[in-house]
Amino acid sequence: QQQLAESGGGSVQAGGSLTLTCVASGYTYSTYCRAWFRQAPGKERERVASIDGDDIITYADSVKGRFTISKDNARNTLSLQMNSLKPEDTALYYCAADHKYCSDLPQSRDFRYWGQGTPVTVSS
Repeated sequence: QQQLAESGGGSVQAGGSLTLTCVASGYTYSTYCRAWFRQAPGKERERVASIDGDDIITYADSVKGRFTISKDNARNTLSLQMNSLKPEDTALYYCAADHKYCSDLPQSRDFRYWGQGTPVTVSS
């Protein structure tokens, strides 16, 4: 089993920045896909960004150019740098991981490991 713990959420004004961090513990070997998802009230969970074992990165169109995903394998840490935040970025942000490559995980339900989420609120 692998445990994921997010931190770094908070409240900011539009145009501001936040950095989310996810620390993995437990069985972290052979984890080939790490991703950030978000879910706003009344909406479906959305994949924001993902990075796989070959460092192939994908972003949702809504965050391209504003968010940056990165990982530190030595520290088992995944980060999401969020700049130029907009009110529509308000959501609960989740860290997710799986032993498959990201391209083999088309749906959020395909991911095995999830954190508890950290809230992000962007005010206009």
